[in-house]
Amino acid sequence: MLVVASSCLPALRIQAIDRERFLEIPRASYKHSIMQQANKIELEEEDDEFFATIDKLIAQGINAGDLKKLQDAGIYTCNGLMMNTKKALSNIKGLSDAKVDKICEAAERIVRKAVVRITTGSQALDMLLGGGVESMAITEVFGEFRTGKTQIAHTLCVSTQLPFSLGGGNGKVAYIDTEGTFRPDRLAPIAERFGLDYNAVLDNIVYARAYTHEHQYNLITGLACRMAEEPFRLVVVDSIMALFRVDFTGRGELADRQQKLAQMLSKLIKIAEEFNVAVFMTNHVIADPGGGTFVADPKKPAGGHVIAHASTVRLMLRKGKAEQRICKVHDAPNLPDDEASFQITRGGIADIKD
Repeated sequence: MLVVASSCLPALRIQAIDRERFLEIPRASYKHSIMQQANKIELEEEDDEFFATIDKLIAQGINAGDLKKLQDAGIYTCNGLMMNTKKALSNIKGLSDAKVDKICEAAERIVRKAVVRITTGSQALDMLLGGGVESMAITEVFGEFRTGKTQIAHTLCVSTQLPFSLGGGNGKVAYIDTEGTFRPDRLAPIAERFGLDYNAVLDNIVYARAYTHEHQYNLITGLACRMAEEPFRLVVVDSIMALFRVDFTGRGELADRQQKLAQMLSKLIKIAEEFNVAVFMTNHVIADPGGGTFVADPKKPAGGHVIAHASTVRLMLRKGKAEQRICKVHDAPNLPDDEASFQITRGGIADIKD
């Protein structure tokens, strides 16, 4: 058993997956459990990088001296550069307003080219999403119990590890579980379907069980350290609101809850954008008293406006016949208001067979 450096994930243990013993980990012990095999799979080498360093700006006409000034100021990636205001960049000694404008324009061109879309396992669902789950964005999926939220998350754990040429992200996965729904055994038939080795798939999933909203926040904060060192492409939070709904009760604590939630979502947005990873989070639904008299049992996603503003893409799931599910685009800046059907199979999310 290895121990992660305290500067990254305090007191966080990395534990090899043992399928027989996994479910026996005592939940009440409040120990952080992460799983990762000792031997790591060699991910396919491709020309694409996971996040663009500022060295890429040289090809855009930015001189090395200006890049050195940025590095001295603690800016090492194009994504990180875009998170600073032009005013802050202009305060760096030796960078004029004109230089900052040129640098930011060059960085923006590089960043937009780096977006990756990860297949869900269903062509119909991928088409609905414009090609798959997008990196540098937060994709939120909400729905009632057994609508397929966690099933999509499990499928993405495997498809993310596919090479780019097959619709994958050629990267690792971080899975933060707030409800104890992650099952490593579920990944075996999914890995078989995609032609990947099951043990290699497990090697590339870092798993952590969160028990309070504070614990959840600390785990997310600790991810940033590992993202800079290892090729991650997906972060799953299943689910984003579960612990907040337990830890904060009543209207008197609502303002505090929303503030803490906003801080966590801000951290996820920065991780997604700086390290070019896709953030996929599941969410509960709650009763919607103002949902309209013509809607039977109206529901809305938990979390209110805070989650609504943080999520790039919001998807609503509902049940169809048997194992069929319907996904509707609830809100997205670049997708039409449409829906697609898929089914839950032994091998994960797939298209409906005629």
